Amino acid sequence: MKTFTYESAETVDDALGRLAAAPDSALLGGGTNLVDLMKLGAAQPSSLIDISRLPLGQIEVEDDGSLRVGAAVTNSDLAADPVVRSRYPVLSHAVLSGASGQLRNMATTGGNLFQRTRCVYFMDASKPCNKRDPGSGCPAIAGENRNHAIFGASNECVATHPSDMAVALTALDAVVDIVGPHGAHRMPILELYRLPGRHPEIDTNIGHGDIVTGIEIPALPDGTVSAYRKVRDRASYAFALASVAAVLRVEDGQVTDARIALGGVAHKPWRAITAEGELLGRSATHGAFREAIDLELQAAEPLRDNAFKIPLVRNLVTETLTELALGSR
Repeated sequence: MKTFTYESAETVDDALGRLAAAPDSALLGGGTNLVDLMKLGAAQPSSLIDISRLPLGQIEVEDDGSLRVGAAVTNSDLAADPVVRSRYPVLSHAVLSGASGQLRNMATTGGNLFQRTRCVYFMDASKPCNKRDPGSGCPAIAGENRNHAIFGASNECVATHPSDMAVALTALDAVVDIVGPHGAHRMPILELYRLPGRHPEIDTNIGHGDIVTGIEIPALPDGTVSAYRKVRDRASYAFALASVAAVLRVEDGQVTDARIALGGVAHKPWRAITAEGELLGRSATHGAFREAIDLELQAAEPLRDNAFKIPLVRNLVTETLTELALGSR
């Protein structure tokens, strides 16, 4: 592991100042991903700035009914929160499907958003990887690619985003609160993540000097139901081959709101915009759900070893939406 310095920030302004003074520094929350990457040599910051003690550990219901989750809230506390469990089961289910209980006790909400891919080539510093070492190549394209992207990939990178929580937040139209050198601003989570394009080394649209302080989740209208489903190689402690976060509202048998986000299939949580548009105003039936996701899957470009993800996503989305529609009656 590369030698690094360790500093602890007492306030958000303190953390911002330390970030600005050390361009090669990294923020440390729970450390459940970053420390592993440092041990492997896949991440080599010169300085760690510990922000785990910042006063960002609250979950609060706002006056408009939205929920604000502080960036330092642990994954365990988020999943167990009564408001999250009752109003946003898709989020609670997603968080509980990730990692292990011990890791969820350490991992933070803010840190979860910035997990790096678990592509085996990225994690192995002895292998070329455009995400870790721009211009070195992407051996996954012709190599081990069973777990890789079927949407939005490029000739530079075919890795997938690992976070379950981020998939659920994408379906919930969450907004990320950010502070940086130019003050505070907000960013819809749909704008947070990037596709690889020619620069797969850049995962998000947040700058080095920015800090996420919290996440805001809009209130859901009455009658809205939601769920998260994940398919993986093991029953626990495994990343998704494919997952779906679905938010659905049905009135008089017709779909009035449908939000579908997919995990394990792209460089970022993949919002199934085509499928959502197809469903609005249609009858909430198994056939309609299948036709809608089939339209989305027309854009899929599988690799040699992951074409199985196409029928997997088709069945996963269709059955999840069908179950939600039956439960909303």
